[in-house]
Amino acid sequence: MERLTLQPGAAAAIDEYLEYKRIVGEDDGGKLFTPEEYEQYKKKVLPMRLQNRLYVSWRSPTGMDCKLVGPETLCFCTHRYKQHKTDFDVIPKERPISLPCKVSRCLCASYSFVPLNGTHPIRCRCKHFADQHSPAPGFPCTICSKCSGFHSCFTCGCGEPTYAHETVVETKEERLAQGKPVGHDVPYAAMGGLTGFSSLAEGYMRLDDSGIGGTSTAMQATSLRRPEEDDMAYFERQYQAKLKQQKAVTQKGKGPLPSKNS
Repeated sequence: MERLTLQPGAAAAIDEYLEYKRIVGEDDGGKLFTPEEYEQYKKKVLPMRLQNRLYVSWRSPTGMDCKLVGPETLCFCTHRYKQHKTDFDVIPKERPISLPCKVSRCLCASYSFVPLNGTHPIRCRCKHFADQHSPAPGFPCTICSKCSGFHSCFTCGCGEPTYAHETVVETKEERLAQGKPVGHDVPYAAMGGLTGFSSLAEGYMRLDDSGIGGTSTAMQATSLRRPEEDDMAYFERQYQAKLKQQKAVTQKGKGPLPSKNS
C-alpha cells in the first residue's frame, strides 16, 4: 500500500487553493489571479455575496424545496449553476429574477433545473430527451416540430410530476418570511440554495427545517464552528445533531413504551 507524503507547507497550499476556488469559481477564466488581483476581486465581490445572496431551489406545488441548487448543479442548458450569473451589485426588483448563462453562445436566458432519471436525461411528452431540446425560452424540441416546448411527466420523489415544479430564485428575506433555510453568510461563489450538509439530500428526505440551527441549547452549541473543523466535518456534525433531535421528537410523540405487564 503506497503512502502519500507531502512536502512541508504543501497541505496549507492545497487548503489555500481550495479556498481560492470556492471564492473565485470560474471568474478567473482558468488563469489564477495574481495576489493583487485576488485581493481586488475579494474587495469587489465579497460584500455582494454577503448582502445580496440569491437562493435557488426546485420547488414542488406543495412548497417543498425538492432540490437545493449548488455550484455544480446542472441547468437545462447542460451548464452548471456556477456558470450562470449569480452575483448582483443590486438585487433586481422584477420577479422572477433571471440568472442567464455566461457560457459563450449559450441561449439560456435564466438558470432552470431539470432532474435526471438516475444518470440519464428525462423525456419530454414528445418522447425526446431533455438534452434534445433547446435552452432557448420555451425549450422547443430540436428533433420534432410538433413539440410546443419541454413538458415532462417524470415523477419527483415527492410524488409530483416534473412539470408541476418550478425553479425559484429568491432573497434571504423572502426565504425567512416563509420559514425556509438560509444558513450562514458565506463568501463562496454560486452557493445557491445550499445551507448545510443536509442540503444535498432530496426534499422529502431532508431533516434541515431551519438551516440556522435549532432552538435547544444543544443545537445552538452545535451550530458553532470549531477552529479545527473543515467544511464537511462542520456540516456533518450539524447533520448528526439534527438527526438526534428528530429521533427525540419522534420518540416523544410516541410516548413511553408499554410495559410487559400492561
